[in-house]
Amino acid sequence: MNHYELDARRLLCPMPVIRTQDSVKQLQKGDVLRVTCTDPGVLQDIPAWCRINGHKVLETQTDDYEYIITLEVGE
Repeated sequence: MNHYELDARRLLCPMPVIRTQDSVKQLQKGDVLRVTCTDPGVLQDIPAWCRINGHKVLETQTDDYEYIITLEVGE
């Protein structure tokens, strides 16, 4: 299991989800991706995308104006 970071700050919907999808395509099952965003919509959009695509949200954090979603890559 490897850990990766994705900076999706200053991107608006749907770009954080698209960047997350592009990053996950490069990863292996079990890898962990931490996505940092400034668009609050990602708190619903990325978990929904994960459910549809078989990935697992490990943690969601809100820090001032940043939203951090940590996910584990699935099949």
